[in-house]
Amino acid sequence: MDIIGFLKSQFICHLLICYIFIVSGLIINFIQLFTLVLWPINKQLFRKINCRLAYCISSQMVMLLEWWSGTDCTLYTDPESYHKYGKENAIVILNHNYEIDFLCGWNFCERFGVLGSSKVLAKKELSYVPIIGWMWYFLEMVFCKRKWEEDRKTVMQSLLNIRDYPENFWFLIHCEGTRFTEQKHQISMQVAEAKGLPKLKYHLLPRTKGFAVTVQCLRNVVSAVYDSTLNFRNNENPTLLGVLNGKKYHADLYVRRIPLEEVPEDEQECSKWLHKLYQEKDAFQEEYYRTGTYPATPIVPPRRPWTLLNWLFWALLLLYPLFQLLINMVSSGSSLTLASFAFVIIVASVGVRWMIGVTEINKGSTYGNNDNKQKQM
Repeated sequence: MDIIGFLKSQFICHLLICYIFIVSGLIINFIQLFTLVLWPINKQLFRKINCRLAYCISSQMVMLLEWWSGTDCTLYTDPESYHKYGKENAIVILNHNYEIDFLCGWNFCERFGVLGSSKVLAKKELSYVPIIGWMWYFLEMVFCKRKWEEDRKTVMQSLLNIRDYPENFWFLIHCEGTRFTEQKHQISMQVAEAKGLPKLKYHLLPRTKGFAVTVQCLRNVVSAVYDSTLNFRNNENPTLLGVLNGKKYHADLYVRRIPLEEVPEDEQECSKWLHKLYQEKDAFQEEYYRTGTYPATPIVPPRRPWTLLNWLFWALLLLYPLFQLLINMVSSGSSLTLASFAFVIIVASVGVRWMIGVTEINKGSTYGNNDNKQKQM
């Protein structure tokens, strides 16, 4: 196949994937809207239904990683802890270095059956974004404005609200607050020096207040903290565009299960505990770069078929009307059908750029870049 033909085929694949994701996502959001009538009648039923509906959206993203690109993900962990994953509530601490680290976190959730009920601490603005943001709203995600004085009360209330959640859930949190860049790292280490904290080589200084409040509100509901450190072999720099193009990556995820009883209840002591944890994470990173492995047993959790089956269902459901539109356009040649086709192309193209743009490191959050924002949460 010549280069132009290859590029055209890639573009068509991108369009079809984004078309299925966007249209199915909006349909699911619409269904979720109607589930609100259940909230005052049966809150737990509302939650269970929305877990399944949310899975229909997030699993499409995981399908791209697992089945479309065929990315390998090796889990390094203690075999005794492995058998507890997916069977308990947990706080998952993730490093934030790669454009697709959120996808790898979702992949971790999917392998242990908690993708639909997984929780995150997210920016308030994301709750207004169609599909993912609206899905998170119905999942009772914890949203914040990144102004701790305003956030503390709302974050605490949101966390307390999920204490009686009927499904096992993992609460995913990036304690660094933003994705790692060299500029942000320099600023973060200036803060560390000013506060007399040990400097980190591969991480930003963790923002401790959000983590401390999470532990405080979910104690006796969450059983453990899963300290998770993600890396990619052979200095791979994975991107969502690469995943969309079907490029295969090789991820290594190191997970330590730490019983929540070992995390101090006092906020100040909890803060010290988290700083110590990140010093240990830095050491694990150093060892990985030196040896290419982690100090634990490598395990490859089996892929579950549900992400692929869910995508195939939506593809079969939604591609038929699209192809009908194309056939009508060719047979009639009318201005209306041509305009309809052009509209679909524009929407799908915007969808491709949106999916890629929100994950690109050079377009990431400026949170942490400014000197006047050096106060750590």
